Amino acid sequence: MKGFVQGADRQQTTLLPECLDDWVDESNPVRAVDVFVDALELRDLGFDGVDPAATGRPAYHPSPMLKLYIYGYLNRVQSSRRWSVRLAAIWK
Repeated sequence: MKGFVQGADRQQTTLLPECLDDWVDESNPVRAVDVFVDALELRDLGFDGVDPAATGRPAYHPSPMLKLYIYGYLNRVQSSRRWSVRLAAIWK
């Protein structure tokens, strides 16, 4: 995804001794959403923005945005503010 805004690597260690990926339980549905969306060919499905623009500020790749949308749908979370609260609760 070169040319897009890069998120934090989930394998990257933080100031704390744990790795962010270790904070999410293996049975958490967010892992299934992650694997599912990574397996999709978003370009073939008609998603815009899969290829980064040559000019301007880099955009977010549609993959993480779709993951957030699906996760919110599965948990009946309709607002992005509530998404952030739910995601913060996962990583506690």
